[in-house]
Amino acid sequence: MPFRYRLQKVLDFRIRKKEEQLQEVIKAKNEVDRVQGLADENNLEIAGVIKIMRTTSDFRMMDSYDKYLKHLYEKGEELKKQLQEAIRIMEEEKQKLVECEKEVKVLEKHKEKALEAYKEEEKKAENKQLSEVAVQKYFQKTRARKEEEGED
Repeated sequence: MPFRYRLQKVLDFRIRKKEEQLQEVIKAKNEVDRVQGLADENNLEIAGVIKIMRTTSDFRMMDSYDKYLKHLYEKGEELKKQLQEAIRIMEEEKQKLVECEKEVKVLEKHKEKALEAYKEEEKKAENKQLSEVAVQKYFQKTRARKEEEGED
């Protein structure tokens, strides 16, 4: 009889759950990368505006540049907050993934032990069967010897 693990459905469920959690971690990582990219673009925009402001000698535009820079700095602060939140969410998802991996490893270890126990039982059953065959052959040989001795 082949080995059949009684908790295989649970193990499959936990493996699926781990794979889904891995996808969540990937999504969270992509969100962190996206927000980081927006923050980098905002910083480049700030640097570009400052460079234009310094090279342009038109003083009538300075007030507009200042307002735009203030807007960009505010946007930068908002992006920093979004980035911190995205990183926090990613770390939480990673922790959940670690827990899922632990759950899967526990069941895989249990399955390995159950397989070893199954193999041991099969080996014992085979040895018992071989022992019974050996005992039967022994009795047949002794009976045959007694019959031969009785004929002689």
